[in-house]
Amino acid sequence: MSEEERADLRVAWIEKTSGVAEGVRHYRTSPTRVGTDFILWCAVRMQENSDPQNFFDAYASALRPFRRYVSMVDVLWGFTRKTQYRGARDAGRIDPFSSEILPYLIAYPFSKTAEWYLIHQPGRQAMMNEHIKIGRSYGGISQLLLYSTGLQDHEFVVVYESDDLPRFSGLVRELRATAARPYTLLDAPVHVATHAPTDQPSELWP
Repeated sequence: MSEEERADLRVAWIEKTSGVAEGVRHYRTSPTRVGTDFILWCAVRMQENSDPQNFFDAYASALRPFRRYVSMVDVLWGFTRKTQYRGARDAGRIDPFSSEILPYLIAYPFSKTAEWYLIHQPGRQAMMNEHIKIGRSYGGISQLLLYSTGLQDHEFVVVYESDDLPRFSGLVRELRATAARPYTLLDAPVHVATHAPTDQPSELWP
């Protein structure tokens, strides 16, 4: 494709996909990861049982004209709900419908071991207290947890927003030294992306 054709494709992609959900964000992954160029993040408020199907249909319809040029490499999705662990506050939680967007997005699938679920609730709460305390010490890093147990090959999708990647890496290093770490079964692949404003189509993919 010529550069002009690529530019037209970027504009058409943004216009078509921006209407598939109430909350839509575009991110560029190139050059942070081999094999991908961008992330399309969509968020829907679920009010009816048919809402997921309606979104899936709208998403598939929006992608259809671009199948020749765009292929999905990974799909992460799930539902939000209130956590079962006391002390986890909504402060620092990503609002996927907000226009306030930090420059960096980090997302990955996550699963716990079977042994984790065999620990009684007070024991898990004690380990999560350490986890929560460390998270609170890193202000400016927002998180969103999606529940996908039984819906994907993993149990959760973990999403972070930050304006400081070295600081985020420091948070992860601390969390990996906690008592809950041995009960992590999966936390990869990690997708790191930068926000691509829709009024700057050239920033979406190379």
